[in-house]
Amino acid sequence: MRATVADVHLGEVMAAVKATLGDGQQITALISREAAQDLGLSPGDQVIVLIKSTEVMLGKE
Repeated sequence: MRATVADVHLGEVMAAVKATLGDGQQITALISREAAQDLGLSPGDQVIVLIKSTEVMLGKE
């Protein structure tokens, strides 16, 4: 999915990258800080979002 980087928050080890999809929905990816720096991610960058998941869980009491 094509998206635009909305925000990049660099932690000590991980980075939280928020991206906005074409329909306005936002998605957050947690990647290594090193990967974010290697990609040179910054707000406004055009990216492709790939989702790889074997399980999605939600819970509520």
